[in-house]
Amino acid sequence: MDDSKRIGGPVREITAEQVKASLLKDFEALAEALAAAANAARAGSIIADSEEPVRDAHADFRQQSYQQLLNLLASQQSQEDFSPSEGPAGGGVEEQGKAEGHARHRQRRR
Repeated sequence: MDDSKRIGGPVREITAEQVKASLLKDFEALAEALAAAANAARAGSIIADSEEPVRDAHADFRQQSYQQLLNLLASQQSQEDFSPSEGPAGGGVEEQGKAEGHARHRQRRR
């Protein structure tokens, strides 16, 4: 599907370098959890003793990975959607006139 026809406009792309940088802490935590699970396993029971902690560590990493991707996409979208503009499409900027005969907001008339 053409990006211009998507609901909400085109999807902004993120780079692999951005993903790597955002996942570095989470990957290091995964590696630590895997090493801890392997080291805690008894000799002769490495698979049986480490399978559940390794599976749980991967599940946490998967969830954190998806969250990081969503955060990257959202920040990319926000940066481009709310970047400074050149001003109104009509050209010059008109100043708003002073309200006559009205009290200022939340202020009493004197």
